[in-house]
Amino acid sequence: MPVTVTRTTVTTTTTSSSVLGSPSILASPRALTQPLGLLRLVQLLSTCVAFSLVASVNAWTGFAGHWCMFAWCFCFAVTLIIIIVELGGLQARFPLSWRNFPITYACYAALFCLTASVIYPTIYAQFLSHGRSRDHAIAATFFSCVACVAYATEVAWTRARPGEITGYMATVPGLLKVVETFVACVIFAFISEPSLLYNNKPALNWCVAVYAICFILAAVAILLNLCDCTNVLPIPFPTFLSGLALLSVLFYASAMVLWPLYQFDERHGAYPERWKDASCRNSNSFYVCYWDRRLAVTILTAINLLAYVADLVYSARLVFVRV
Repeated sequence: MPVTVTRTTVTTTTTSSSVLGSPSILASPRALTQPLGLLRLVQLLSTCVAFSLVASVNAWTGFAGHWCMFAWCFCFAVTLIIIIVELGGLQARFPLSWRNFPITYACYAALFCLTASVIYPTIYAQFLSHGRSRDHAIAATFFSCVACVAYATEVAWTRARPGEITGYMATVPGLLKVVETFVACVIFAFISEPSLLYNNKPALNWCVAVYAICFILAAVAILLNLCDCTNVLPIPFPTFLSGLALLSVLFYASAMVLWPLYQFDERHGAYPERWKDASCRNSNSFYVCYWDRRLAVTILTAINLLAYVADLVYSARLVFVRV
C-alpha cells in the first residue's frame, strides 16, 4: 500500500528528531551522469531545440503558436533551474519542498509538451505552406514529443512505490491532482468567450462554477504540499483530501450531464451537428470554432471526472505519517 507523509522532509518512520533530517545533499557534476541527470539533459535539449526551430522561422503566430512556444520555453527554463539546483547542492535552500517539486513539475511539463505536440501540428503546422517553415515546424513537433516522453519517464521513475514513505505529490492521488488542475486550465481556455458559450444559461454557469471550484481546491492541495504547510488546515489533511475528491466527483458528475445537454440539444438552442455551426465552416484557419470548443470541453469534463474518481479510490489506500 502506498505510504505518504504530510511533512515531506521525512525519510523514515523513526520519530527521533536526530534522524528526521533530509538526506545529505552533495553538489557534484556527476549528478548529470546518473540516469535521472541524463534524462533531464534530454528534456533540456529537446525543449531548447523545439522552440529554437520555431523561433528561427517565426512560425508561432496566433493562440496555438503562442501557447506551444510558451510551453517549450517554460519547460526549458524550469528544467535548467532544477539542473542548476542539483549541481549546486541547493535543494535545502530551495523555497519549495524538493521532495515534491521535481515530480510535480515533471508531470506538468509532460502535459505541457503533450498538448504542444498535439496542438501545434493539428491547429498550426498543417496550414503552413511547404518549405522551410513547415520543415522546422515538423522537426519542432518531433522534439516536443521527445520532451514529452522524457518528462513522462521521469514521472514513472520517481513516483512513489508501494510501501515507500515519500511526499504526497509522488503518489497517484498527488499526480492526479496535477492532471486535474491542468485539464481544468485547458477547459478555461476553451470557454474563454462566455457570451457565446455559456452566458444566460444558469445550468452552464453552474458547470463553469464547478470547473473553477474544483480547480481552486485541487490547486490549494498542491500548494500546501509544495510549501510543506499541510498542518495549517483546521481539519486533518487526509480528511481534506477525501472531502475534496468526493465533492469534486459529485460536482463533475453534474457538469458531465448538464454541459453536453445544453450545448448539443436542439431543445436548448444548440447544434447537435458540427456543420450547422457557422463558425466551423472555414477549414483553413488557426481558429477553433465554437462547436469544437463545446465538444472539447465535454471530453475534458469526462476526463477530469474519471481522474477525480480514481483520486477518490486511491486516496483511501494511502497511509499518512505525521511528524
